[in-house]
Amino acid sequence: MNISFLRTCFIALLIIGFTACSPKPEFKNIDITGGTAFGKDFSLLDPEGKIRILSDFKGKVVVMFFGYTQCPDICPTTLTEMQQVMTLMGPQADKVQVLFVTVDPARDSAAILKQYVPAFDPRFLGLRPADEAALEKVTKDFKIYYKKVPGTSPGSYTMDHTAGSYAFDPEGRLRLYIKHAQGPETLAHDLKELLK
Repeated sequence: MNISFLRTCFIALLIIGFTACSPKPEFKNIDITGGTAFGKDFSLLDPEGKIRILSDFKGKVVVMFFGYTQCPDICPTTLTEMQQVMTLMGPQADKVQVLFVTVDPARDSAAILKQYVPAFDPRFLGLRPADEAALEKVTKDFKIYYKKVPGTSPGSYTMDHTAGSYAFDPEGRLRLYIKHAQGPETLAHDLKELLK
């Protein structure tokens, strides 16, 4: 046998050994690692009009939430909870990117997103689809429900929408479905697991 072959076998055995010894993360949210045929990428506009895609945030854990700025409860609650998560994470928070994707681009202009989203934490980023077709595509790609609910006047409608969030690991793989309103400690735990 040649030495190169033996060296390759030895390295392969070491990799298998390290993989077998590394503990599987124990998430408190829903682990959707592998087997997800959705949520692979997105193409959305940031408040400066720049197209952003998932790989722009490689190296960070990405938490992605769909909502709208005039939401009376779920959206501000989620963003407040994420701000508390960032505080709990300490220096590791700089390795987390929170993305707020509007399902109401008709009212959520770039200027509104630029003001609203960072008010919870300056590191948070608001994104918007370029048009209705882009909104339909991203919500379909991420299995997000949304529906306009008429109000007393044309501009006073609300938006029903999925309340959960998604988390991607630093390699850009979709890993978790995050249930709404579990408390910041639970989510901080899971994001720290993704950063290991």
